[in-house]
Amino acid sequence: MTDRQKTLMVQGTTSDAGKSTLVAGLCRVLQRRGVAVVPFKPQNMALNSAVTAEGGEIGRAQAVQAQACGLNPHVDMNPVLLKPCSDTGAQVIIHGRAVDNMEAKRYHDYKTIAWQAVAESHQRLCDQYDAVMVEGAGSPAEINLRDRDIANMGFAERVDCPVILIADIDKGGVFAHLVGTLALLSETEQARIKGFVINRFRGDIALLQSGLDWLEDYTGKPVLGVLPYLHGLHLEAEDSISAEPDIERAGRVLDIVVPVLPHISNHTDFDPLRLHPQVRLHFVGPEQPKPPADLVILPGSKAVRPDLSWLRSQGWEEYLQRHLRYGGKLLGICGGYQMLGERIADPEGIEGQAGDSTGLGWLPIRTVLEGEKALRNVQGRLTLAGKTVPVSGYEIHCGVTLVAAGCTEPVQLEQGADGAQSDDGQVVGTYLHGLFETPEVTQQVLRWAGLERAQALDYHQLREDGINRLADTLEQHLNLDALLDLLDLPQASAAP
Repeated sequence: MTDRQKTLMVQGTTSDAGKSTLVAGLCRVLQRRGVAVVPFKPQNMALNSAVTAEGGEIGRAQAVQAQACGLNPHVDMNPVLLKPCSDTGAQVIIHGRAVDNMEAKRYHDYKTIAWQAVAESHQRLCDQYDAVMVEGAGSPAEINLRDRDIANMGFAERVDCPVILIADIDKGGVFAHLVGTLALLSETEQARIKGFVINRFRGDIALLQSGLDWLEDYTGKPVLGVLPYLHGLHLEAEDSISAEPDIERAGRVLDIVVPVLPHISNHTDFDPLRLHPQVRLHFVGPEQPKPPADLVILPGSKAVRPDLSWLRSQGWEEYLQRHLRYGGKLLGICGGYQMLGERIADPEGIEGQAGDSTGLGWLPIRTVLEGEKALRNVQGRLTLAGKTVPVSGYEIHCGVTLVAAGCTEPVQLEQGADGAQSDDGQVVGTYLHGLFETPEVTQQVLRWAGLERAQALDYHQLREDGINRLADTLEQHLNLDALLDLLDLPQASAAP
């Protein structure tokens, strides 16, 4: 089997068309059928990232897709990751390691080097697996980015792989999206698209049929499936903050507020809380009213000092002072933890202009940003409100934090202590992302915040259930035989 026959790419007419979700579902479908399948995204731009076993950094969407394949995440699954740090620049991460911060023009010139990383990773995956499911980025019709493209058709043309195009009908204009995207491609790129998938349909499929017939007749390409809108489906978002989940809440509900920082990172930390039946999570953006809360969580940030300045300009410092005065709890994660301290210094300009900032001052810590990024998965114990529970998570940060002598450090890891807690027990900070994925941690944090009868929630199982539900839907609504043909796989029997 050639590398081309091993590779199938999903591209979308727009961002958030469903590329990540479709790839995750197809990975599980193939894995159920005994196919050794692996996810791949040549270039990802996202502030939601995961840490691999070897200590590299990749997009969280690829970590979820790895779970769908029954694999541990690896840097080859996402060889190029761009983490925006301004409107025109990003930190460039190659094979899991940050190489530099680059403005858009400089990165465009750098793509010839980035391509080598993409090609090497793709080849290694082809050598190890029966099928490589590739996710594109944004839209292939972004003609201003066609030169040196490594994320969409530029990749597909170089490795000579087939492509399926997905569009979101819930946004409206689905036929215009599909036909318009096709029209903006070159002849060879048009020939590479082997069919369409329409996502998030709700209604009577019979009313859509005339449009599907027209689309196939006009383009000469088949509609490989129409996927229904799956209410309540949860898979972690690649970058955008998802809408409020449709879940039932009963009894005492805890209100949690999270400010949406301009450079918020790893907001997927809060997905287990968003899905908890006893929690009402409020993401609060710029100029939005700040509701009363039992617990406020300051999230991670790709630009801690600018985001701290933004918090102050938006009145958050006064809000938090009042919140603590009335007995509320305050938790900081990663960049949010650094903000809670006395000082944040960035002498080398790691995250922007060099300098230092006065922190919020609720924890006796001082942080200095350094060029070497801490990237590791960790395990240990968390002690909070007099109870100790197991904790696991991952660290992604440039800060080195000094904790004052005598301060309580609530997390004990194999690598040493982490975090800090105020003397009155109201304010806690930690570097650990993903801590709410441990059921006992979520339960104990909610109890600390005032919910005495907090339930445990198994987030890993919820994600597994979502992947299986998605795969079941694809089994029912996609022409899987045609997809197996594109991968040159035998017409495998359906999963048991």
